[in-house]
Parts: sequence; C-alpha cells; structure tokens
Amino acid sequence: MKVVLDGMGGDFGPEVTVRGAVDAVKLYEVDIAITGDESSIKNELKKYEYPSDRIEVIHCDEIITNEDSPVSAIRKKKNSSMVVAINLVKERKAEAIISAGNTGALLAGGLFILGRIKGIDRPALAIPYPTLNGVSVLMDGGANANCKPRNFLEFAHMGSVFASKVLKISNPRVHLVNIGVEETKGNDLAKESYQLMKKSNINFQGNIEAREIPSGLTDVMICDGFTGNIILKLTEGIASTIFSVLKEEFTKNTLRKLGASLVKPGLVDFKKRFDYTEYGGTPFLGVDGILIKAHGSSNSKAIMNAIKQSIISIENNVVNDISKEIQTLGEDIVGESK
Repeated sequence: MKVVLDGMGGDFGPEVTVRGAVDAVKLYEVDIAITGDESSIKNELKKYEYPSDRIEVIHCDEIITNEDSPVSAIRKKKNSSMVVAINLVKERKAEAIISAGNTGALLAGGLFILGRIKGIDRPALAIPYPTLNGVSVLMDGGANANCKPRNFLEFAHMGSVFASKVLKISNPRVHLVNIGVEETKGNDLAKESYQLMKKSNINFQGNIEAREIPSGLTDVMICDGFTGNIILKLTEGIASTIFSVLKEEFTKNTLRKLGASLVKPGLVDFKKRFDYTEYGGTPFLGVDGILIKAHGSSNSKAIMNAIKQSIISIENNVVNDISKEIQTLGEDIVGESK
C-alpha cells in the first residue's frame, strides 16, 4: 500500500508533511512517497529516525501556490509537487493522494487527471462534522455552488458509503438540509431532491434544519457546496468564539482561574472533539481515486490522521464501492433528475 503526499502544499510545507509521514510509517503498514523539493524534504527527514525504505522522495521543481489560478496551474505546472502526486495515483503507482495545498487546484487536478467515477456527474467534498453523537458527513462542503437534484442524490449515496466504510456508521441516516422538516418545504431543488432520495435505497430520513445539525440527529447531511461551506465556516466561527469567551471568563480573577484548573481536563476533551486535526482531511468523493484535502494550516498530527483516513479508504475499497453504489441508481431515477 502506497500513499503520496504533496510535500510543498499547505502553510508549513515539508516541515509538517515530513513529520506526519514519519509518524505514520511508525504506526501503520504503509509506504509513502513525498513529492517536492528534494533538498528541503531530505533535510527535514534527517531530523528523525524512521524505516528509510518506507519513505520515498520524488523531486519536483515547481510549486502550485494559493495565488495561482487552479485550472491554469494544473495545466501549466506539470512538474509541480501536486500534479506529480496526482499523476502517481492516476498511473496506479500510489493508491491515494493527500495535499494541504491550493484547494481549487487540487479539485481541478482530481477532475482533469483522475477523472470522475462512471455515473458521477459532480464529485463533492465530504466534510467530517463533529456533533454531540460523534461525527457526521457534510456533503457538499464547497466543491459545487450550483447543483441539480441528480447531484444531491449522488452526494447522498457517496456520503453513505463514506460514513459506512470510513466512519464505521451502520446504515447511516441521510437528511436533506432545508428550512423546515416538512416534505413540502424549500425551493424547487430541495423538493425535487427530496422525492428522488425518498425513492432511493439509502436510509433517507427527510429534511433537517441547520439548528439540528450539531445535535447528531443525522449521519449524512446533503446540500449544495455554497450552503455547505457557509455551514462549515459558521460552525468554525462559533466554536472559536466560544473558546475565546470561555478563556476570557476563566481568567478574569484568581477565583475563576482556580475553578478553571479544576475543569481543565473536561475543557481539553471538549476542544478535542472539535479539533479538525483529529479527522485529518476532507475526501473529494466521486473522482476515480482517493484524494484527500488537508487543511492549509494542518500540523503533523493532521497529516498523520489524513494518512490514516486514506489507509482506511484503501482497505475498504471506498472508490469501488461508490462506483457500485452509483450503478444501482438506475436510469429511471437518474434520468428524472437530468
């Protein structure tokens, strides 16, 4: 099993990528290729003791930055660490790619180089979303601002496979994000999508309002990427604000500081439940290969957990299972939503 890392992606480049790779090969049965500037990567590797036969460095002399135009960068920077990494998966020399680099470029590379799974109209970002009852999946997290009912149906099937195979949720519950729980609520897209999912063989439970999402009442929530990204960013903002307010209140005086020391273990566990590094990255489901987008500010722990997620996806044949799932939709259902 081999996983390839874009060694130059993210805010910290080879420093965290290498550390994450070293930690991963010590814990898991996986070989890792790191693409990027060979000198920089090897200088980082020198800092650690690890099984040297498990990590390979592939030199690339170009880097795709966050300022680059996604499509143009994929087409023009053929020897960039990201493009070379994606091509390794395309050529079946690696089974998964992980990058913390330019999101748009990575998604464009997934589409143009790996291509879509047969039957998939639009791949989507599957966001692991922490709730009171564990982790749910938010589909789509930002790849598709405008969608059709067919896309929502595909998101539901892909999200169900991911939730079942990677998050180990038995018979995952699927809900459509809407402005009310009634079947007749929402715009035309929501109403038509509801009927399609109602007819399908997924465990569709109807609509869910945004306020219910954090409670863990659903395992897979479906919406367009515009809505999904707003949900994600709003949640991140609220969580950050809560932690800031708690810190401010607990440090106002000596008595409160004493009380804070008593509840600190609980606060640490609370923060851990909402820490993105625990989940590693976001898979781009629907492309013909395992592609995981790590957060731009990922630390080595996040990279290591992204590698762990890729291993689980490989071992559980997620891409193959999504392909089989999509084929079961049938032209009668898909045709209605074109």
